[in-house]
Amino acid sequence: MASRPGDVDVLFDVKNSYYIGNYQQSINEAQKLKLSSLEQEIERDVFLYRSYIAQRKFRVVLDEIGSSSHSLVRPLRLLADYLSNKGRREGVLSTIDKALNTASEDMANPSFIIVATNIYCHEKNYEAALKFLHNSDDIESMALKTQVYLRMDRVDLAKKEVKAMQDKDEDNTLTQLAQAWLNIAMGGDKLQDAYYIFQELIDKYGSSAVLLNGQAVTYIGQGKYEEAESALQEAMDKDSNNPDTFLNMMVLSQHLGKPVEVANRYRSQLTDSYDDHHFVVEHAAKESEFDRLARSYSIKQNA
Repeated sequence: MASRPGDVDVLFDVKNSYYIGNYQQSINEAQKLKLSSLEQEIERDVFLYRSYIAQRKFRVVLDEIGSSSHSLVRPLRLLADYLSNKGRREGVLSTIDKALNTASEDMANPSFIIVATNIYCHEKNYEAALKFLHNSDDIESMALKTQVYLRMDRVDLAKKEVKAMQDKDEDNTLTQLAQAWLNIAMGGDKLQDAYYIFQELIDKYGSSAVLLNGQAVTYIGQGKYEEAESALQEAMDKDSNNPDTFLNMMVLSQHLGKPVEVANRYRSQLTDSYDDHHFVVEHAAKESEFDRLARSYSIKQNA
């Protein structure tokens, strides 16, 4: 569904707003567009529903996408089902595992690939995510590959992927974001380079919680805690329920020497809204292990 060279991408604002995390703007743009082809309408719907999912408005997606929906739209119901219903996750995973193991036609469906990759990343099954992305060379799949490599701490492979993205489309927003993610992972002087990328995107397209959190991470890495706090406060104003903002606020409160209650407050908000977030799950596991060891020690002391 890519535009031909020289074509004007009438969906640019819809897609670009989604990529930088301005999900409501993406929805607003999608709903006001008057499109001239079925292909454009399908692509619009894909980003419309992806934006609703990003806002955790799963019911909209589950109510509107059914068996009669286009094949490029239907996979988004799987993602909404997976994220909204823990009891259905095993079934969703079975569906995408089957597609991977049988090399079904879904492996050629770009929406299915994106959905499967996101679900496998949520499960921390990065090898399976890369298998889905292996034969995809569109710019979004390359950006996803970069994210997966960085989650695997394979900065070397991420660097190669970003170079390939630059060769393909250096000015693309996703290429710019991928370069910023890579710079953050590399640290040091690269943190300032990442900051400038986020700032350029903000200047061009407006701020979002995603871009402001990116800037905050570069500030924290450079020890600029007051600037980080300002960026995160603005991110909170943009989206009061963003998990990355909660996490970064927790980290920042430690650096600023704030009372432990401040960090706990952000952790409580994260737990309330995202009880399956990787940090919440891992923190709960560590707390449980600590309690177990403490009980064991106490029993030995009293024996």
